[in-house]
Amino acid sequence: MANQFSGNVFEKVTDETRQGEVLQGIEQGTKKMYLESYGCQMNFSDSEIVASIMAENGYSSTPNLQEADVVFINTCSIRENAEQKVRGRLDVFRMAKKQKPEMVIGVLGCMAERMKAKLLDEEKVVDLVIGPDAYKDLPNLLDQVESGQKAVNVILSREETYADITPVRLGGNGVLAFVTIMRGCDNMCSFCVVPFTRGRERSRDAHSIISECRDLFEKGYKEVTLLGQNVDSYHWSNEEENVNFAQLLERVALISPLLRVRFSTSHPKDITDEVLETMANHENICKCIHLPVQSGSTTCLERMNRTYSREWYMNRVEAIRRIIPECAITSDVIAGFCGETEEEHADTLSMIDFVKYDMSYMFKYSERPGTFAARKYKDDIAEEVKSRRLDEIIAKQSGYSLERNKEAVGQTQKILVEGFAKKGNHQQCGRNSQNKMVVFPTQDHVQPGDYVMVKMEDCSQATLIGTFIEKL
Repeated sequence: MANQFSGNVFEKVTDETRQGEVLQGIEQGTKKMYLESYGCQMNFSDSEIVASIMAENGYSSTPNLQEADVVFINTCSIRENAEQKVRGRLDVFRMAKKQKPEMVIGVLGCMAERMKAKLLDEEKVVDLVIGPDAYKDLPNLLDQVESGQKAVNVILSREETYADITPVRLGGNGVLAFVTIMRGCDNMCSFCVVPFTRGRERSRDAHSIISECRDLFEKGYKEVTLLGQNVDSYHWSNEEENVNFAQLLERVALISPLLRVRFSTSHPKDITDEVLETMANHENICKCIHLPVQSGSTTCLERMNRTYSREWYMNRVEAIRRIIPECAITSDVIAGFCGETEEEHADTLSMIDFVKYDMSYMFKYSERPGTFAARKYKDDIAEEVKSRRLDEIIAKQSGYSLERNKEAVGQTQKILVEGFAKKGNHQQCGRNSQNKMVVFPTQDHVQPGDYVMVKMEDCSQATLIGTFIEKL
């Protein structure tokens, strides 16, 4: 997430925010664009599409707000807190526009889709509002703004996958890349705004995905993450072939044994043994599955419209443990959903005990306008109860995160080097197959993109600490 500017509103954003300077590398064009992204990996992937479209239309990037002719903020609506952060950033842009009145401010993504023209009315600084399926219309919308009009396009598409757009890879070090394989979502979870902001589910042409992944590998990238709201429901066909997610996963893995493959996100109702067996059969498909549970209670899951039971979820976890014993499992958990009883909360805690997740994203329930839950259920759990339940979830998960990391101590593991650790150049870092960050003393002959063997000597809840053994 973004840090607020301090002092001068044009102060450069720090690298870890993944904002303005992530656009370095687009050289063509005389006009300047500044872009900030918030939220999920899909949003950052979308920002790469936006950067490509803008570059084709004569815009180069800038890491400095004061240089920008166009400022975009790619938004998230998954929780109220995310939207409040965006509103805070718009306040900063408002100050910047006072100093440069011709600056164009655009709101992109899920918040744009959810709030539509309301953003133009409430946030007077906004000139342009565009939803996730309309980015190809950006040049036309900018023309409208330049002619003195406000511009909006939030039309959702049943076909748009941006398969014909080659994303501009933003920031990073040329090692890791996101590849979107599908868009939208058909799972109408009662708490979730995504189907309303990203539209119906549609899968991208499998050949374009393979081509993009192969091109990335040839350009030196060593890891791709296949993205979708529910990757397990990926399905693409033409007159000659039908491709499901397991088959797509294998095709990407076969590009090269030196290309690591990850994916996100899986849905418990759809993940199949075929996918698990494909993972087990290919060393370069990373052994980590993000399998959001949301609640450990069948009755609460029913209110959430998650379409699986506690027992079904446990069955899928057992299948993962059986077919891929070394696989890490991560999750999402919501505390205090509408009507959640103490017994249902206890079921969530016991599910954490059952799975022993390696890591989880844990949140208090945040009502989102327009969702089924907002229309049909009362947000009736007191804030202090939500907070207490979340604290209990976090405490339990923290213990298991440390426990799972301790299991790796003493092992020698293959690590893909990403760069230097945050604490400085005396430590390099990378991730193991289970997506856990590993730090080890800097080796002068080791560069980002190299595979190395590291022996794990110690750990914290979030990090493995190792000793360099050899470069592969």
